[in-house]
Order: sequence, then C-alpha cells, then structure tokens
Amino acid sequence: MYYMHTAEKREKERVLISVRTASVPVSPRFILPAVNMLLLLLLLLSSGDGQAQRVPGLKKNGSCVCEVNSTMWAFPAVSYEAVLLQVQSCEGFLTSLQKQVDLSIQRLPEIQAVIQNVTERLKPHLYLNQQGLYTHLALPRLGEELSRLETDIGDIHSQANTAQSQKLLKEVGKLRSDVERMQMSDTINLKTVKEKLRYLKNSAESCKSIPKDFRGVHRYCLKGLISNISAPVMTKVSPYSKSYISGSWGKQAQMDSEGQKNSYWVQALLNNHIWGNTLRIYHTYEDFMASVNHREFTFAPSFTHADTIEGPSAVLYGEALYYHCYRSADVCRYDLNSNSVKRVTLPGTGVGFNNKFPYCYYDCRPNSDVDVEADEMGLWALYATVGNHGNLVVSRLAWDSEAETLNVSQTWETTLFKKAATNAFMVCGVLYATRYVDDYREEVFYAFDTATGKEDNSLALPLEKVAKGVASVSYNPTNRQIYMYNDGYLLAYQAHF
Repeated sequence: MYYMHTAEKREKERVLISVRTASVPVSPRFILPAVNMLLLLLLLLSSGDGQAQRVPGLKKNGSCVCEVNSTMWAFPAVSYEAVLLQVQSCEGFLTSLQKQVDLSIQRLPEIQAVIQNVTERLKPHLYLNQQGLYTHLALPRLGEELSRLETDIGDIHSQANTAQSQKLLKEVGKLRSDVERMQMSDTINLKTVKEKLRYLKNSAESCKSIPKDFRGVHRYCLKGLISNISAPVMTKVSPYSKSYISGSWGKQAQMDSEGQKNSYWVQALLNNHIWGNTLRIYHTYEDFMASVNHREFTFAPSFTHADTIEGPSAVLYGEALYYHCYRSADVCRYDLNSNSVKRVTLPGTGVGFNNKFPYCYYDCRPNSDVDVEADEMGLWALYATVGNHGNLVVSRLAWDSEAETLNVSQTWETTLFKKAATNAFMVCGVLYATRYVDDYREEVFYAFDTATGKEDNSLALPLEKVAKGVASVSYNPTNRQIYMYNDGYLLAYQAHF
C-alpha cells in the first residue's frame, strides 16, 4: 500500500510516500513489486511541458522515501485566464466579421448592378483603347486648325457680312486668346478647347451650307424634325432571293432628274455579303413589284477591283450610282450612260474603312464603314474617323458636271459613336440614327442638324421590321419615303413631319 499527499498551496513542499506492510515484517519479495509500481506511477506523471519525470528514491526503515516537487502538477490558472481572454476576444471579432459579411451580401446585388452599368458605358471607350484609336491633342496641331478655321470664317464674313458670321469671328478671336494662354500655362483643358473647336467648325460649315431659299422651297422641312414614321407601306423579298442579306435599294433620289425619274433599283452584295459589282434597275414601280423588265449594269470587272462596291452604302441619284469604293476612304460615282467611275477621298484624320468603324450596336454589319445618302439638299457621306474618336462625321458631296469631278464641300463632326447605331440617313439636312430594340423593331433615337450644329438625343421614333438585321436605311426626297434593306426583305415607310 502507498499514499501520496499534495499541498493545496502553490509552493514547493516535500511529500513522503511510504510503502509499509501491515504488522507483519515485509520481505524483499513483497517490497520490490511496490517500489516498481511507485516508479511506474512517477514515470507516468508528466511535468508542465507534458514530459515524464524520473524521481529518485531512498530505502529507509523498510520504506521507499523520495522528494517530489508538486508544483509541476499544479493547474496553470494564469495561462488558462490568458487563453480565456483570447477566446472571448476572438468571439467578438468573429461576430463583427459576420456582421460585415452579412452587410456585404446585402449590398452585393447593388454593387454588381453598378459594375454592369459602368461596364456597358465603357464598352465603346474600351474598343477605342484596344484599337489604339485615341489621338493625342497637340497644341501645334490645334493652332494650325484654328488658323485655317479663322481664314475660312474671314472669307465667309467678307462675302456675306451677317450677324452670324460676325459672332463666329468674335468666338474664334476668344478661342485664339485661350490657346495663346494655354501655350504659356496649363490652365485650360485641351479636350474642352477641342470641343469648342468642333462646335465652331460645325457652325462655320452650317453658315455656308444652307441656301437662302432652301427652307422655303421645301416647306415641310420648316416643321422641324420627323414627327412619325408609318408602318411599312411596302414589303417585298429581294429579287436576288433572301439568301443575300446585305445590300441597298430604293427609288431614284434626285428631285429634278428626268432620265431615271421613276426608276427603282436594287444593289445586292453578292460576295460574302460585303462586296458587289452589279446594279439592277427597274424603270417603273410595276416592273419592280413584278421583278420583270429590269436592266443590269456591271460597274466593276470583279469583286476585288478598285471600283467594286464595299458595304451596303449605295444610292441611285439621277443617272449615277454613288457608293463606297473597295477598301478605300473614297466615294465612287458610276455613270449609267458613260460607264465611267469617278471618285473622291473623304476628309478627316484616319477615315474608317475595311470594317474599322461599321454600324454595330448588337450585331455589326460587316464593312458598313461609309454610308452614302441623299435628301432634299443633295448627296451625303456618313462615316467615322480616328480624329473624331470613332464618332460619326457628315460630309456633303457635290458633283461638278462641267469639270466631271466629285467633291466634298462641307464636313461636320458629331459626338455619336458610330458603333452605337445600327444605321443612319439624312432628311432635310438632318442626320438621323437608328438603334436596335428587338428582332422586329428599330428606333430612331438621335438627330444632328447641319443647319444649326445642334444634336438631339431624346428621339424615340419606332421603325418596324420583319427580320433582325438591318443592312441599310435611306430616305428619298421625291416621295418622302424611307427604304430599309432588312436581311433580304425590302421595306418602305412614309415619313411624316
């Protein structure tokens, strides 16, 4: 039998463990097993660091006596209290963290909506950045443009001393002062001055572009923008079949033409929905509707010739077809009588062609970079340039019959990103742009008036269609109808003012 005594106080004390027999003397044969048991117990007991300790003992008066330090079995109260405080602190931290997680989960849909909105708004700018289409605004170039503009406005003012030209001269003078201050310090933002310059250039073009009797001759143009567009008044499958989904069509658009006064025409892109070299003309509306008695014109010997049409951009104006020339920044004029082709290069820094600035929105229409249109004022080219950051540019075209040359007379720069529109057309000197709504509806949402240089982004004129894709949209001033080439379907609408 053995006993072990442990003091309650945390201090060192001696423990006497005795192993005695009863009243009978104990022989060594019985003592040895007891000693072995005690040694085994001592070996099993661990110290504070979890390691077994060996305690030596002495045989005295038939007993085994040893000294044991009891503090190594004392409960570590101080360490326990420290760990308890850490656990409580950890619980508080976890509770706070859980609240933050719950709040983040609640706000996550709102944050995702904001990110999606910003992403959509940045898509056009991301495209420009990826394509390297942003241009550096340099003061020397800005000064050169300002000098040329000042010269042009001075010429206009000398020819017609009007209040508008006088106002433009004052504004140019003010802008020149701003640029001079910019050369001395960086207090004026270059982008702001660039926008002012664009506005002044547009105003100068408008000042010399509108004939004095223009609004009076076409009184419906005085009513302002288009107020409504009818449902399709004509729906017909292309005579080339629905498989040719890209092209253009319409009625001859020159108001005073005699040679092709009542002609209807179709120009389908027969090669990869991008290139074409033939034109089909019907001399009457009845022949067109019946797809009979047409005449075929070939204005290029192959689909890769320099005179081949690229993109759905054509318009029959008088006795000539105007269109975008193959892989170039040029507009071509094909004469139906002489079978000759004349061309003019569009102005601007980095004119887009070869699918650089097509009409796009959801589905891009391949190689629709340059769009040739006609209205009451004549012929127009709609396109985008690197210098205008991919935004639409409007240039007015003029055919000089005496010199037999095609020229560009005026140019305006808009702020509408071309790839944000599905198509565009001109009416009474006003640019209208359309966008995709769904597979059966387009919407006229934007207008730019070349007479005033003002833009309107608040339009919402519905435009019905029978298929998803829109290859071309054009206006005809002879009957005020709008023509759409709608994935192989030919649609016509009536415009109301």
